[in-house]
Amino acid sequence: MTTGAPNLVTGASGFVGAAVVRKLLDAGEAVRVLMRPGSDRRNIAGLDVEVVEGDLLAPETLGPAAKGCRALYHVAADYRIWTRDPAAMFRANVDGSAAVVRAAAEAGAERIVYTSSVAVLGNPGNGTPGDEDTPVTYGDMIGPYKQSKYRAEERIRDLTAQEGWPVVIVNPSTPIGPRDVKPTPTGRIVVDAAKGKMPVYVDTGLNVAHVDDVAEGHLLAFAKGRIGERYVLGGENMTLSEILGVIAELTGGRPPFCKVPTGLIMPIAHIAEAWCRLTGGEKPMVAPDEVRMAKKKMFFSWDKAARELGYAPRPAREALADAVDWFRANGYIG
Repeated sequence: MTTGAPNLVTGASGFVGAAVVRKLLDAGEAVRVLMRPGSDRRNIAGLDVEVVEGDLLAPETLGPAAKGCRALYHVAADYRIWTRDPAAMFRANVDGSAAVVRAAAEAGAERIVYTSSVAVLGNPGNGTPGDEDTPVTYGDMIGPYKQSKYRAEERIRDLTAQEGWPVVIVNPSTPIGPRDVKPTPTGRIVVDAAKGKMPVYVDTGLNVAHVDDVAEGHLLAFAKGRIGERYVLGGENMTLSEILGVIAELTGGRPPFCKVPTGLIMPIAHIAEAWCRLTGGEKPMVAPDEVRMAKKKMFFSWDKAARELGYAPRPAREALADAVDWFRANGYIG
């Protein structure tokens, strides 16, 4: 049974947002979710939550949604590596974030947890992990998603300092696990690899974290995070070759056999993007920004979250195993 003032969660239909909702319910917390009319609600089906319809870009809906809430977990974001309309992504990720955080602060929320991303953090790119303090500029951001998330966190940090908002920022790395219904770009890699559609790979790397650990990190940030600070919610640093090798072991498939230089893929990416624009496709098979991102190993350290929050993620293999099991059980993998 849930009790007390509700916790407002945005992005509850998404991968990380749904995991945050479940963690709150497991903790006995009351949950209110903000969802757009007609949004996909598979991830909250059967859960004891109060659904309030609204939109981050409709400020008049945000005040009523935040009224009486103990906390805001702002997890919603437009997460796509490629988009036809970057301006719309900026409106959602920057303006929408500022609007809902303002609404929660003005409604008297005790604490606001804003979900940013490691995408906005500095990263040496040579295999040395980045962290919350690694130097970075807007010019380092590749593509509209990273650019919009950088501007969003920048605005939230500025407003927190100026207005005294009770905001704690979390920066998830690469969440993997069950209930990736869309799936996310990373979930798509897991699905394709499990289906044997990734026989080659590029020399890149990711920090892999179980989505449920990332969700737990949000609750820890609410309970223990320092206002105005940010915390990497990460897991295990792995090369793409290692990730694909684990998936092959889990599925009984063959690991990739050939490493391909990014320089050979870039011309294909430009052709794929041009074809997608010409034909009206949803996204290119591979986008130039994806290739540019792959040139760096996106490795990160979550030491600060461990010290200050008590964050303790499980091994990445468990995240990959849970993801494969869920994708298989739900028909994504034949």
